[in-house]
Amino acid sequence: MTDSASSSTSGGGKAQAQSTEVGSYFISNYPPYSFWKDENLSAVDEVLDREPDSSIPLGLYLHIPFCRKRCKFCYFRVYIDKTSNEVEVYVDALSREMALYRDRALFNNRPLRFVYFGGGTPSFLGSRQLQSLVKRLQASVSWDAAEEVTFECEPGTLSRSKVGAIKDIGVTRISLGVENFDDEILEENGRAHLSKEIHRAYDWIRDAEFPQVNIDLIAGMVGETEENWQRCVEKTIEFDPDSVTIYQMELPYNTIYSKDILGGEASSPVADWQTKRRWVAQAFERFEQAGYAVSSAYTLVKPRGGQAASFSYRDSLWRGADMLGTGVASFSHIGGVHFQNIDGFQPYVEACREGRLPLNRAYPTDAAERLIRELILQMKLGKIDAAYFRDKFGREILEDFAETFASLKDQGVLDWAGDEIRLSREGLLRVDSLLSGFFLPHHQGARYT
Repeated sequence: MTDSASSSTSGGGKAQAQSTEVGSYFISNYPPYSFWKDENLSAVDEVLDREPDSSIPLGLYLHIPFCRKRCKFCYFRVYIDKTSNEVEVYVDALSREMALYRDRALFNNRPLRFVYFGGGTPSFLGSRQLQSLVKRLQASVSWDAAEEVTFECEPGTLSRSKVGAIKDIGVTRISLGVENFDDEILEENGRAHLSKEIHRAYDWIRDAEFPQVNIDLIAGMVGETEENWQRCVEKTIEFDPDSVTIYQMELPYNTIYSKDILGGEASSPVADWQTKRRWVAQAFERFEQAGYAVSSAYTLVKPRGGQAASFSYRDSLWRGADMLGTGVASFSHIGGVHFQNIDGFQPYVEACREGRLPLNRAYPTDAAERLIRELILQMKLGKIDAAYFRDKFGREILEDFAETFASLKDQGVLDWAGDEIRLSREGLLRVDSLLSGFFLPHHQGARYT
């Protein structure tokens, strides 16, 4: 990890930069991606031909890498210049890739617990393209019995009929990428939609009666003010979604904003971490007043009928589930082996056409790395059960990571009683800056991506 907001935390979060500097902050996996190498790809073939452990859930991620515009803070592999024919070529390649996995031992007749359509913008696809893709995919895999099927949407890509098509393919959780309700801020940050499209799309979504509706917000978008943030929170409460996801704006290396900063053309335009965390803390408090409960460092849920919205995708992944990531540049975690697909459009398409898995790099984990991965991801829930790690890995985490836990306790961001380890609200709001203290020594201080 290279930005000071992250790399300064290797001793358990002893120091913390305040400005939002260029570099990866959000931690989504372990070990760091920079350690994944192409020379490890043989491990992928080995694990795919292994009989699966039936107790480990399996999920599927489908990357739809198209957008109407590229947001200035976006660091994902997305394309804004593809023709309708190229989109169709990609859809065909994605279904071909899925077919390549169909008969491998690790997947054969194995049920899916969750499916996630992510992007990019899955709702960029037209209704017929989406229906065609799903028909071809389901020749290889079925998600009829999945607990959760999530679909990400950009408001301006939706129509009433497309919302209906999304519901018809079995989506149980639809996530609307609102980010902000102010048109000037949306335009400044490169978002493709405007506020009127949010309201229109949300009405269609509610009319379709999805089991779960999520709204995404970003705290600290360029141009955001105290007053604007409060309005965004209040507007979201008025919408009354089943869950809300709030991210704190960061500046990974390959964003438009980051390139301008590194090129000396601009200073950091993003609010500092203290401001962003204060805004999220205020949002958490206000949502709690409105009947929501904090579910993780980024999510709130509103119980209905005595039951809160579930997050099968998140909770399965953070507890070691297998997940196959399909599509250009997608990431997978199967049988303890991490791997990523080719990150170029044409090479990805060509590999799928030729009947080759479109793999780029991999990392076979050991037991210690798998424990750390689950530990740091579950920290984002705000609480950890030491008994879980004792039962699954045969390890005592409070002993194995005694120095790091003690450091975090001294800072007042974490404490424990018996097996229950809990983060304070302050600790939860800056949890990503605390996690590298649990990394193995040779992973600390290294570039994350």
